[in-house]
Amino acid sequence: MSGLFEKGKVPLAEQLRPSTLEDVVGQRHLLEEGGLLKRLVDSGVPQSLLFWGPPGVGKTTLAKIYANQFDAHFVQISAIFSGVADLKKIVAEASKRHEVGELTVLFVDEIHRFNKSQQDAFLPFVESGVIILIGATTENPSFELNSALLSRLQVLTLKPLEAEDFDKIIHRVVQLQGDLPIEGDALKFVQSLAGGDARYFLNLLETLYAVAKGGELSLSDVERVLSKKNPIYDKTGEAHYDMISTLHKAVRGSDTDGALYWLGRMLDGGEDPLYIGRRLVRMASEEIGMADPQALSQCLAAVEAYKQLGSPEGDLMLAQAVVYLTLAPKSNAVYKAWNEAYATAKKSNHLPAPMFSRNAPTAWMKDQGYNDGYLYDHDSKNAFSGQNYFPEKLPRQSFYKPNPRGQEREMQKRLDYFNSHRKG
Repeated sequence: MSGLFEKGKVPLAEQLRPSTLEDVVGQRHLLEEGGLLKRLVDSGVPQSLLFWGPPGVGKTTLAKIYANQFDAHFVQISAIFSGVADLKKIVAEASKRHEVGELTVLFVDEIHRFNKSQQDAFLPFVESGVIILIGATTENPSFELNSALLSRLQVLTLKPLEAEDFDKIIHRVVQLQGDLPIEGDALKFVQSLAGGDARYFLNLLETLYAVAKGGELSLSDVERVLSKKNPIYDKTGEAHYDMISTLHKAVRGSDTDGALYWLGRMLDGGEDPLYIGRRLVRMASEEIGMADPQALSQCLAAVEAYKQLGSPEGDLMLAQAVVYLTLAPKSNAVYKAWNEAYATAKKSNHLPAPMFSRNAPTAWMKDQGYNDGYLYDHDSKNAFSGQNYFPEKLPRQSFYKPNPRGQEREMQKRLDYFNSHRKG
């Protein structure tokens, strides 16, 4: 048996790993003339770098090529499996090479896995030039790396591979392995599974070469053989915040289809549906408010329905709430009013309530003027007394300013009436 299951065989992805910058597929923004990595190499002065990007886009490959460009000794570790003892040993050996004028490039995969004190351990050796540090991370470096280390690294952002990049990879695979063992539709399916990850794509092809045994697999054959790649989603990391932010903004922008897409991405990634539900409840007040008061009821009902049904049936209720929110008239008037009112309350929290509005449960309090002059609104014309409930030493404020959309047009009429008949 050949391919993936052949004992001792070097994986296809490793066989096709580029050894020069010219052979690298993708990352044209870094490697073409004027690209940052190209300029760094051409400068002839090695610098410590951080490669930030999704899996399978060339971080390890570029680190090895970078080291070769400067004739440096290349050391590779993973922050998942390495600790301080490993670093001490590497630094000791690098120091010896440094003394005789030799460079050491230390490539740390998943560098964000090191804690802050471990990251600090790199600083003196990066500054002295004992090591040229190249870190690789899939996480946002501004969140995961401490500022001292980050300030000493040139950050290069790597992107997922595109269709034309995969065409080049396929050409190289065919040259090495022979014709692809799958039909055209099946190849598109494999590329979609890979999601811009070259290493995963090559691993999938290697599996198919092994399974096909010289024949050709149809789309249905491939679908049975291959498993779906886990989505790039971390429920506590950057993707979590990026996607909920985009879902929220799609609701604000009345983009129904876009909002549904990001709802699907989050659910497919394993996000807690009730977390999404809570955010939808928030959106109902923040983005719609009194322009459509039913939006809040819709979202609360969707959350309760989900609790009853769970997934996948309950997902539909969340989708219904998303559609309602996107199509509802938008107003942030309540949101703005609350923020302004709360800020004013904090600044004036020393001012007492008006005497007329205070409770007077004792005779002494009545003698002191508590509740004196209070007008019971239901006994007034149109059930409105017009009294001013702000502290006596605080000028009357205007927080809520309805927008001319949806139900808030009616709210404005009511507000105008009460304001025109209010005392003081």
